[in-house]
Amino acid sequence: MITDVTTYYLEMTDPKDLRPSLCAYPALSIEQPPIPSPELNKFLYTAVGEDWLWTDRLPWTCQEWQEWVNCPELKTWVAYASGTPAGYFELETHPDGSAEIASFGLLPSFIGRGLGGHLLTIAVQNAWQMEATRVWLHTCTLDHPNALRNYSDRGFRVFRESTVPQDVPEDSSGP
Repeated sequence: MITDVTTYYLEMTDPKDLRPSLCAYPALSIEQPPIPSPELNKFLYTAVGEDWLWTDRLPWTCQEWQEWVNCPELKTWVAYASGTPAGYFELETHPDGSAEIASFGLLPSFIGRGLGGHLLTIAVQNAWQMEATRVWLHTCTLDHPNALRNYSDRGFRVFRESTVPQDVPEDSSGP
């Protein structure tokens, strides 16, 4: 199905721009897995992205996932709610000194529990701790209806947007 999709590119250029969100879930921990695991990143990508039609990485081979998680510029963090994976984010540093939030989101059963703002806060704080010159990301109109607002509420500003017709699948053929 062809539909117009608007992509928003957002950035934060100063750590002081971050407007933190406190954790609304008492038993939440956010950890960086000590051993890169392509299976874990693939699971998180498909589980988080299924409802939002994340399809770019679905055709990746095991080798491509392995190369992605072993890339020295990539760091992954997983949010656990009472020990259960609840969401994740990936940060990728770039030669220009920026840090991109390459993936970010919650598993469907944890959406609406007040975790997204806090998880994004931690993602941005970690990006700045990586000595980034700016933190950026992109989202689109296929994402969760509150995604753009969450990014804006944390202090991100749109620096570019584009709308293009895309062939959007009926479903993402996720996990």
